[in-house]
Amino acid sequence: MISTQHLRALSTAVEKGAKTTPTLKLGLALGGGAAVLAAVGLINHALARRAERRNPPEGKFLTVDGVRLHYIESGTGPAIVLLHGNGTMARDFVLSGVFNLLCKDHRVIAFDRPGFGFSDRPRGRIWAPDAQACLFQKALQRLDVQRAVVVGHSWGTLVAVALALRDQPNIAGLVLLSGYYFPSVRTDAALMSWPAVPLLGDILRYTISPLLGRLMAPAAHRKMFAPSPVTERFAKEFPVELEVRPSQIGASAGEAALMIPGAAGLAKHHSELSLPVAIMAGRGDKIVDCDSQAGRLGTELPGSTLTKVPGAGHMIHHIVPEQVAAVIRDLVRAATVVGAAGIAANGKKLPIATE
Repeated sequence: MISTQHLRALSTAVEKGAKTTPTLKLGLALGGGAAVLAAVGLINHALARRAERRNPPEGKFLTVDGVRLHYIESGTGPAIVLLHGNGTMARDFVLSGVFNLLCKDHRVIAFDRPGFGFSDRPRGRIWAPDAQACLFQKALQRLDVQRAVVVGHSWGTLVAVALALRDQPNIAGLVLLSGYYFPSVRTDAALMSWPAVPLLGDILRYTISPLLGRLMAPAAHRKMFAPSPVTERFAKEFPVELEVRPSQIGASAGEAALMIPGAAGLAKHHSELSLPVAIMAGRGDKIVDCDSQAGRLGTELPGSTLTKVPGAGHMIHHIVPEQVAAVIRDLVRAATVVGAAGIAANGKKLPIATE
């Protein structure tokens, strides 16, 4: 990078009538561009810190394997763990109403996954689904959580499945919402993954990406909810300024890059799941195709139940929170009474209505 002193010397030479050579012009352009990028980076850094002051963490912190995890916890009773999707945070489950509906009679823990909300995402690690599952397995042990029902939304379903495969004896069941389970061609994943590219990605996420994120957020949220409208509470209270911090943009880009290989790696092991699984998806989901993902998984897991919600999109927990909470409660009861081993052995469906 051209230093400030170098730029000053070049400018002085020009002012004194020195010949402006192509090399000199290039040096001035590079120096000016670097200065602009640095200024924009500092502004975005300051905006990120302001966003965190204006939206302080709602929960507690736990450090596992050097990773500081933020989680929101409330209630007593059978444990339910909530894992959010790409680009959001634990607060998303609170805004949907699902968190408060469940914590009336359950111990509910909603985690900020690595890099989202207020959880760290150390560089130098590939945060694939199994790496995150390993982290949460240890976090649940530290929190003395036993036989939890794990609920995943969107990208969080990959982590939920990986956690169940890794620690089936301690997982009572899975509820998978709007999940992506089988690899497919996804141009959006390729486009979204650029900020994860070393060096170039760092430049993008500290300069252009936060601005584009703010401009594109309303349209992105409409697509996430479509064909349903964005709920009033989400529109008013979801912290977009946290969503577009350089750190969270980097996490989102990394997960976009890992989505297809993550699903491909887990798909080979779906048959190993020997616990109750409830699958939910919106028939109108514009982000993940309902039939080729949720429908196919339901067929592959004969002991599971599949609920397709007419007129609902990807953010199913916001659109029909009461129904989502009811499915989770039913699975908790069924897993407690029947037991995961009995369901797997008999191939019985859980008593959850499908639509």
